[in-house]
Order: sequence, then C-alpha cells, then structure tokens
Amino acid sequence: MTMTINGSGSIGGLSAGGLPAAVVQPNNLVQALTLATTQNTTSGTSVDFTGIPSWVKRITVMFNGVSTNGTTPVMLQIGNNTPESTGYMCSGSSVASTVASTLFTTGFGIGQTSQAAAFVRHGVITLSLLNASLNLWAISGLLGLSDQAATIFVGGSKSIPAVLNILRLTTVSGTDTFDAGSVNILYEG
Repeated sequence: MTMTINGSGSIGGLSAGGLPAAVVQPNNLVQALTLATTQNTTSGTSVDFTGIPSWVKRITVMFNGVSTNGTTPVMLQIGNNTPESTGYMCSGSSVASTVASTLFTTGFGIGQTSQAAAFVRHGVITLSLLNASLNLWAISGLLGLSDQAATIFVGGSKSIPAVLNILRLTTVSGTDTFDAGSVNILYEG
C-alpha cells in the first residue's frame, strides 16, 4: 500500500518531508545558500566582501591556498559599511610540533602571532549570528597548511553597532600583501 502526504499534513508523527511533524515549520522558511564571487588573493593588503544582506545569520569563509609575503597572521574583520578594528574577543592557535596561541582584539586572528610567510592556508571558518539584537557574532574555524604539517584553530566573538554587511580578510599588520590563493564566502539566513 502506498501512502502520499501532501502539503503540511502529517500521519503518525511524520510530515510530508519525512521529518517529525513537530520539526516542520512551513511558515518559517529560510533563505537559500548564496555563494559570493571568488576573490583571488594574489595582490593587495585586504579582500572585502560587501553587500552582505541583512537577513544573513551564518557566513562560511573558505580558503584555498591563501598566502602572504609577511609573517603576521591573516585575520577577519566584520562591520557595517566599514570593518571594525577594536573589541574582538578572539584566540588563535597553530599546532605543529608545538602549540602556540595568541589573543587578538583588532580582528579574528587566524593562528598565532608569528607565522612563516610561506604559510599556505586551506579550510573553512564559520561566523554565526549569536544575538540579533546585539549584532553579536561568534566565530570558529579550522585551517590546514599545505606547505608543512600544521593546523590552525580560531574561536571568538564580536558585537558590532549595526547589522553586518561587510567582511574583510586582511593581516594583523595591515601591510603584508597577499601573494597566492583564493577566498570565498557562502552565506545563509
């Protein structure tokens, strides 16, 4: 016997989509995943992603072979029209044969303070909206290096004065130049 469920109906606790009826909320639709345009990181001191919609609640930042010509960590900054450069509560760590960690307040620092210019970063960092009324964002991420056996961790949070609409990839010094790789963001509501 074949049974078909249409619309928002349910039978025996299962809904039309096969999920428990209590989980399906047809009037609470979310925005689709949106992939921004990939940005090459082969020049310049920063890469900006602008025009992020106000409904965004999660941003995934993806790294492919990102490298700089300097020794300070790369970092992410968020803001409304202009990236914020204060008030971050963040720690970054690099794990190779030893572990090194650093606190960051000017951005979400990715790794520890001293890094080799040869670091070639691959991986994903996620920013999630923790509290919409405070525009409070939390970050977590894990990157691996392809030039050596090492892993980079990051975690932290930051509140901004208005809805997030810009994300910047830069370096702690602000003067190191990107010389390889690409980065992109995926955002969702």
